[in-house]
Amino acid sequence: MIATMILLFVAGYVFIALEHKTKVNKAAIALLMCGAIWTLFSLLGHDAAIGQQLTDHLGDTCEILVFLIGAMTIVDLIDTHGGFNVITDRIATRDRHKLVWLLAVITFFLSAVLDNMTTTIIMVMLLRRLIGDPRERWIYASLIVIAANSGGAWSPIGDVTTIMLWMRGNVTAGKMMYTLFVPCVVSVAIPAALAVRSLAKGTAAPIDTATQAETLPAGVTPRLSRFILVAGVASLLFVPVFKELTHLPPYMGMMVSLGTMWLVTEIIYDRKRGMEESIKNRVSKVLKHIDMTTILFFLGILMSVAALQSAGILTTTAQWVDREIHEVFSVAGIIGLLSSVIDNVPLVAACMGMYPVMDAAAVAASADPAYMQAFVQDGTFWHLLAYCAGVGGSLLIIGSAAGVVAMGLEKIEFGWYLRRISLWALLGYVGGMLTILLEHLIFIR
Repeated sequence: MIATMILLFVAGYVFIALEHKTKVNKAAIALLMCGAIWTLFSLLGHDAAIGQQLTDHLGDTCEILVFLIGAMTIVDLIDTHGGFNVITDRIATRDRHKLVWLLAVITFFLSAVLDNMTTTIIMVMLLRRLIGDPRERWIYASLIVIAANSGGAWSPIGDVTTIMLWMRGNVTAGKMMYTLFVPCVVSVAIPAALAVRSLAKGTAAPIDTATQAETLPAGVTPRLSRFILVAGVASLLFVPVFKELTHLPPYMGMMVSLGTMWLVTEIIYDRKRGMEESIKNRVSKVLKHIDMTTILFFLGILMSVAALQSAGILTTTAQWVDREIHEVFSVAGIIGLLSSVIDNVPLVAACMGMYPVMDAAAVAASADPAYMQAFVQDGTFWHLLAYCAGVGGSLLIIGSAAGVVAMGLEKIEFGWYLRRISLWALLGYVGGMLTILLEHLIFIR
């Protein structure tokens, strides 16, 4: 049974990785994989508690999915009101070197609040308004991918994997941000500095001025656009504060934020009596455009990993890793390299299933307390995992949602990215890990 479950998971993984070849949506594969693994476990596992285990895992998974639905709705609400134009319209420089640092900084901080994919889309659309040469845009777009992945890794709401770690209690928001901010900055600064050296001084290639104009959606005034941007970002930033104040799960804070944005926009549009209903960007309208394919993909993946956890496969794997490697920097580093070719969501989910959060009593009772200390809440391993799984996705253009989006929008060639950008990303990745190691050596007690 165990071998068959692993085989089903690996086969599903292969089909997911080859989505662009098979033309079968990865969400369909993830759901089929989830159903097949749980069915096999139920039929052959001979465990009377399987139904309860399934219910428990579904509850944990749905907390993450509800959080994501709320966050995606707020981000889409900002976008449909042209809120991101407020940011992009203020970038006027055409100096190549200044543009590298400006794009890197904006992307880095924007992706800490938004998801990496949305941030990349916004910034690549901006690039098209600044740089006319498609090949020159590839360098900037690649840097945007690196900055988006690094920016999402230090924030509890910046990436699906950090959301998972934060919501399950593996990390706390403040400690993770404090520990990973500087390493993530280093992981962007190194590639950005190398990009500056590779670009000639001067002004970027001009664009056709006809493509530069970008108007707000119908019925949206600049004042309303700015208000929705500020209110939306504030509502997302409120979620960690809500958790710290109430100690309720993060998804509850996200529901409060979404409900508030919904109420505010309803009041605004109810007062616009002369506006046609068809052009009013109400939350009920935005909800219809939520990417449910992504939500269902996460459901299938997370529940598939949960089945492996219930069957004891992840525990056995963790024991093997502990015995053969027994060093958290090496384990996390390997996970980061794997995330360049494998989706980081199931990787992180698997690690969370392999290693439970340790308490002081469990650490003291273990055979190697110094090693197990890395697995307490906010332990070194969890911070390393958040960093490596997020930043490691930049090593290949196909290693993250941000990279795949940039590849599709700008037609970036896989081989070109591998030759020109992968080494920069790797040096940034290693530089950030060394920074974490230095922090660990300085602050370890």
